[in-house]
Amino acid sequence: MTATADTGSEVPLRTLFFLSCSTGITAETLGHSLMTQFEETPYQQVTVPFVDTFAKAEATVQEINRVAAESGLPPVVFSTLVDPRIRQMLAATDCVFFDFLDTFIEPLERELKVESTHTVGRSHGMVDYDSYMARINSINFALANDDGIRADHCEHADVILIGVSRTGKTPACLYLALQYGVRAANYPLSEEDLAQECLPPVLKPFRSKLFGLSIDPQRLHQIRNERMPGSEYASYERCAYEISSIQALFAAESIPYFDASSLSIEEIASQLFQKTRIERRI
Repeated sequence: MTATADTGSEVPLRTLFFLSCSTGITAETLGHSLMTQFEETPYQQVTVPFVDTFAKAEATVQEINRVAAESGLPPVVFSTLVDPRIRQMLAATDCVFFDFLDTFIEPLERELKVESTHTVGRSHGMVDYDSYMARINSINFALANDDGIRADHCEHADVILIGVSRTGKTPACLYLALQYGVRAANYPLSEEDLAQECLPPVLKPFRSKLFGLSIDPQRLHQIRNERMPGSEYASYERCAYEISSIQALFAAESIPYFDASSLSIEEIASQLFQKTRIERRI
């Protein structure tokens, strides 16, 4: 199987395997980070979590060798397998094997002069109960205060994101909760709110917790048009009016904000940590 690159030449479709003795999240995250540097290389991925027995390892060995034989190309394997015997089995397949633990753990052991625990699932397991509960409580808080915050919840929020509808507030709040245990709420300012040219009463006592998200009107128009095509809500004129009004409100009320048009939720979170005094709980 091939795909056509921007140059017009055919590029073979590669198969990536993400192998883990736990959830596979770390292997996927690191592997995807590396593959972002190869934008013109098409690939399909196979994630195999919980490879924690020899039987599961053998089944994975057969699958990797099958893909290699059928495609004529060795799959690229990213591994966070802890058991050295299982790692050896997988590394011996017809593949290009990248082992993240060998790459980083062994040099760290030499430098720290301490042997690692080789414990399965520490990155994404429930190792620290307090951190786990902080994450769960923050997720529940974000869900309970999505699309408008209750007055009795405001004092418990670490940050309250405000902006017009569809500017990335909800995914940013959930990411902050899941990744950092931050209690983030969001409040979408409606056309009626903007017409008042001042903060809604529920938000005024908590001005210090407010942070605004803005977006390019054309980008907002595209996003809304995907959700409600042809509607007045999605029209460029409506989007331009709302963005102009919200930025005027931010300026009048001295509310910090930034343009999130081209930012991922990870980048939005990083910007918030840089520009506020939010403290992560995990």
